[in-house]
Amino acid sequence: MEFFERAVEFGRQNNILIAHDSAYSENTYDGYQAPSILQVDGADEVAVEFFSLSKAFNMTGWRVGFVVGNASAVAALNAVKENIDNGSLRAIQMAATKALDSAEQFLPAINAVYQRRRDLVVDTLNSHGFNVAKPKATIYIWAPVPDKYHGDSGAFVAELLDKTGVMVTPGRGYGEAGEGFFRISLSYPDEVLAEALSRIAQMRV
Repeated sequence: MEFFERAVEFGRQNNILIAHDSAYSENTYDGYQAPSILQVDGADEVAVEFFSLSKAFNMTGWRVGFVVGNASAVAALNAVKENIDNGSLRAIQMAATKALDSAEQFLPAINAVYQRRRDLVVDTLNSHGFNVAKPKATIYIWAPVPDKYHGDSGAFVAELLDKTGVMVTPGRGYGEAGEGFFRISLSYPDEVLAEALSRIAQMRV
């Protein structure tokens, strides 16, 4: 919340619209609840928040979500949308409505699967010399590359693929701050993750 407060104040002082991507807000663990930027007093004057059903409801590729916040910004986005396309397929809109109406029923079960996989990945990596904290949200694990790669995520990922056939995402692909890390997705079945982890363990830390 402290970060959101600073962001809102920065937007207000500089007349900048803050756009918060909140696609993972419902995938949380260990009692954690992701905050919304709109919880900050006055945020609706300088911010909008986007939500996608892709992650929380496994609707990747359906291209359905919503935006809330600053009324004039939402109206402008709506005007653009109305002039460049004719909206999502009605069946997808109905499915999205059903998903949102059933959130309290389905989300705990979905998150339990991701949490089980999170624990599998983190516990296995740490048992082989990695130092990974368990994230409280999202469906990814960010792990530091072994020291011998000197923070070069590209070199680690390339050698991992070459020697074990396992492909993970280099952190550098997400910008300068991602360098030194690699990413593992929890969207794969348990048995696939277990096999990948057994191969990753071959890469001595």
